[in-house]
Amino acid sequence: MQKSKVMSEEKSLNFIEQIIEEDLKNGLSNDKLRFRFPPEPNGYLHVGHASAICLNFGLGIDYQAPVNLRFDDTNPAKEEQEFVDAIKRDVEWLGFKWDKECYASDYFQELYDWAVQFIKDGKAYVDSQSSEEMAIQKGSPTTPGTDSPYRNRSVEENLDLFERMKNGEFPNGTHILRAKISMGANNMLMRDPIMYRILHAHHHRTGDKWCIYPMYDWAHGESDYLEQISHSFCTLEFLPHRELYDWFLNQIYDSNKVRPKQREFARRNLSHTVVSKRKLLQLVQEKHVTSWDDPRMSTISGMRRRGYTPASIRNFANTIGIAKRTNLIDVSLLEFCVREDLNKTAPRVMAVLNPVKLVITNYPDGKEESLEAENSQEDASLGFRQVPFSRELYIEREDFQEEANKKFFRLTLGTEVRLKNAYIIKGESVVKDSEGNITEIHCTYDEDSRSGSGTEASQRKVKGTIHWVSIKHAIEAEVRLYDRLFTHENPDGDKDVDFKEYINPNSLEVITGYLEPSLASAKDGERFQFQRLGYYCVDKDSSSEKLVFNKTVGLRDTWAKVESKE
Repeated sequence: MQKSKVMSEEKSLNFIEQIIEEDLKNGLSNDKLRFRFPPEPNGYLHVGHASAICLNFGLGIDYQAPVNLRFDDTNPAKEEQEFVDAIKRDVEWLGFKWDKECYASDYFQELYDWAVQFIKDGKAYVDSQSSEEMAIQKGSPTTPGTDSPYRNRSVEENLDLFERMKNGEFPNGTHILRAKISMGANNMLMRDPIMYRILHAHHHRTGDKWCIYPMYDWAHGESDYLEQISHSFCTLEFLPHRELYDWFLNQIYDSNKVRPKQREFARRNLSHTVVSKRKLLQLVQEKHVTSWDDPRMSTISGMRRRGYTPASIRNFANTIGIAKRTNLIDVSLLEFCVREDLNKTAPRVMAVLNPVKLVITNYPDGKEESLEAENSQEDASLGFRQVPFSRELYIEREDFQEEANKKFFRLTLGTEVRLKNAYIIKGESVVKDSEGNITEIHCTYDEDSRSGSGTEASQRKVKGTIHWVSIKHAIEAEVRLYDRLFTHENPDGDKDVDFKEYINPNSLEVITGYLEPSLASAKDGERFQFQRLGYYCVDKDSSSEKLVFNKTVGLRDTWAKVESKE
């Protein structure tokens, strides 16, 4: 089999790529390849959409084929321009460019004209039953349906009613247009499916021009055909729809044109999340989260705000790949991909999030120093920065114990540790409040032990190194610590339980942190490694008066350890 020129000879093909390669082998010209990503603008895109985006645009890159971004905007009751803008922003942020920006609404006239021809050819009719009557008449998976009493209306009556539907003469729900296929079909989707319904609603693009709107199954395949899409990839729930997709195409297909081929791949669900747009909308509307881009959400906007990188999400999508069976992916894999990318790109800085005051008693009062610290151990091109040092510092409360066992390599009374990029100190005494809580740690320092000073004392080895910030120079910031939004691994798994019962009440903790002054000019979206604590990014809520940081991900996966103990 001669593979596409732009596909690597060593690459192991997934079943989607095998389908494309087989079509090329059977005569489809490479220049006829065209893919599409077709979101409905009724919400923000989520991590599942990210996989679909990476699949379709990735195929475009591999085969040097164009990819359309097409909005399935056939339901104005739920769709908004805000969602269109958010989707475009997400696709661009992930690093992809589309060839054509298209809308199903671009084809409303063509779809209507085809529907009129269906009526003339005896392949469609106007049904005036109620939705309840239609549900009974349609039968069940084990019993055939029965014909609508309106199925044999004359062509003239159907044409008249359909035009009047279009003109807005009837209220919602009074009539629909149905394809005339078979009420005895095994596939219930083939039992005279709805093509159009009346909907008096303002459309974000076409305004009030239309009072009828096409159903997804009617609009989707025909939109693919009008755009000459070669391969229409969708998730497995659309497998039963493929028969209808092909039936509709059969009625209009011109053999001189490319015929779109629908094929299905499995949805990749993510643990401790929900990816249903309906459920995500509930979380927003009922204020379980602050917005669609809340960093706890599985939306692409939420992941971006939390500090995830486009490269990490693309790598995640590539790692989980494409499959034929639905499965649950552990969110820890996504976090690993984020951590792996940030480890290479995020500058190192110092911050203290649970502070206790440390006083270096033999350090001169009023003295200040500027110490050199490297910005990354992974990327030397990030260079160095200056960090101020003084007599009084903040360190993490967890980095000190009055008494500790031999496996505790941080600061204790009578032992030494190194302050990162600075001096070796020795714990001497503590000051406590009336309740016995430590309020100050007093220590002494070795003046000749400063990191990088070149002295023999500076090379002296101690077992522990801890981070710090100078109290006098520290910047106060709001730090938002995020946990899983759901306590259950698969909140959708128990169909008898409302998924909201699994919402984690401790998914957000807001604390005050103290940061080194180099972060004073940090901008929205910038990512950093808070040394020894994890990866953090500047939130859009930051201002010149107050810095706000989001915790992106820890330095290692601690969640799995927690779960194993429970």
